[in-house]
Formats: sequence, C-alpha cells, structure tokens
Amino acid sequence: MKKPVLILLLVALYTNTLAEPGKNRKRNRYAFDYGFGLGVSNYLGEMGGKDKARRDFVADMKLSQTRWAVNGFARYKFNDYFAMHTGLSYVRIEGDDKLSTNRGRKGRNLNFTNDMLEFAVRGELYVYGANDMGKNTHSRIDFQSYLFAGLGGLLHAPKTTYKGEWVNLRPLMTEGQAYKKVVCTLPIGYGFYFTKKRKYRLGFEMGWRLTFTDYLDDCSSVYVDQSSTGNQMIVDLSNRRPELMADGTVPKDAYYKPGEKRGDASHNDSYFTALVTYSYVLRSKSTLYRQYDYLWPRKRGYIPSIKF
Repeated sequence: MKKPVLILLLVALYTNTLAEPGKNRKRNRYAFDYGFGLGVSNYLGEMGGKDKARRDFVADMKLSQTRWAVNGFARYKFNDYFAMHTGLSYVRIEGDDKLSTNRGRKGRNLNFTNDMLEFAVRGELYVYGANDMGKNTHSRIDFQSYLFAGLGGLLHAPKTTYKGEWVNLRPLMTEGQAYKKVVCTLPIGYGFYFTKKRKYRLGFEMGWRLTFTDYLDDCSSVYVDQSSTGNQMIVDLSNRRPELMADGTVPKDAYYKPGEKRGDASHNDSYFTALVTYSYVLRSKSTLYRQYDYLWPRKRGYIPSIKF
C-alpha cells in the first residue's frame, strides 16, 4: 500500500513542477528562511479592565502591564500562497487588581507574573504581495502579507510576591484545584514583511493566542477554605483581601467567604504579541530542481516573476 502512495506523490510533484517551471525554479531557490522576533505582549484574563466586569478580546487589556516577547523561527514556503512556520517564543505577561477601577477586582487584590515558553507550528496564507517595489535591481524590495493560524504548546508558571519574595503559585493550589503547567494554544494573527535583495526580510506581525486554560493568572473560579492545609502562605495567597483590611482600605467585615466568586471560569485566558521580525533567506536548489533542470533550460536574460 505504501508504494502506490509514494509513486502518486512523486508523480504529483513532477506534474506540478512541469506545470510552472519558472515559478518552481525560483521557489526552490528562495523557499526557506530563519530568524528572530522582538516585541511586546499583553494578556486578557481575570485581572485588568476599568469599572466593568470582565470583557472579551482587547477591552480588558491594561497597557501599563505590557511586557516583552522574543522568539526564534524557521519558515518554509511551499508555493506563492502557503508556508509552514515553526517557532519557539519566550513571553512574559502580568496583571494586577490594583490597577483596576472595578471595586470587586480591586478588593480581590490579586496579582501575578507569568514567564512562558511556547513552541508552535502554524500555516501562513499569503493574501497580498508586490514584487520589486523599488524597481531598482541593485536594491530590490519585495512585499508580502499573510494570515496565520496553528497549534502550539505552552509551558507556564504563574508567580507572585509574598513578603518580599517570589513564590510559584501552581504548587499552592490557591483555589484547591491542580492545573497543568503545559497547555495547548491556538495562535492566529496577521503579518507582513519586506524582502531586500532576495536575502533579508524585515517584518511585523500581531498574534492572538487562545489557550486551553484559565490559570495563566492563577485565578479562575471560587474561594475555598484553606485553613485545613496548615500552611499560612497558602491561606494568605488564596485570599489577599486581608492585606487591604489591615491597611484600613476596606471594612473588616468584607472578608471573602468560601464559595464566593474569585474568578470567571466561563472564559479561558489569552494573550497578545506584537513583534518586529528579521530573517535571512537561504538560496538553494532542491533535489527535484536539479533532477529536472534540463527540462526548462535557462534563457539568456530571462528572469521569471516570483513572490518572495
């Protein structure tokens, strides 16, 4: 069964190569690039917003909590319209109830920082391109824009400060529930890049990561009674309202009780990134190109059009 499938695949590749010799020749020579991105990140979850309850998408983002994001990536372009992209990203997100004007959030008094590693594979669909924008062969500049979507794995570990020291929140189970440190993400977004001299690519992309967890910020459901744990740190970090009560910020009878709402379990957390990207394009010839190059000999002065 495997042999016929392999033969059909080779025939399909051969037919496609014969159908568009000029494009395939150039595609094989400029199909792969690798590079890095630098930019910013922000998150959407239980902490943030103004005077309203939790809202979706960008409505609850706090610009003051914008942090950084970096990544390294490799991309292979199969044709003029589709590419596969793999990347490893380091992203930091933060949130703090003190920045909210909503009384419920402010009185909850939670905060977190999360340093995350994401590995993702995604497809890129090219929607618009312009070749040789400068019309100058010595400094040729091409433009491409694309939409992307894919699947990723995220390693995360929310933490907070307690008595002047950083504490990992996941092992404490502040809501009495364990949650995974590795979760799936769905990266979607838009980007574009300029290619100079068919070698150097400078671009920009914005991405939104939907995640399969509501615990990037260690807050999701309701308060639980932690007195039986015998650990004062767990008790204190599960309910940080007493810190405000001690300062006289809120009445002493405003202590949250077990079962009362602590987060919003109906929505998972998500985060955004905006990156400036740079990559280098490798110029090479594939085995398929070398094997069938004699079928379309290069004509003198002929330079086929190609999207980079």
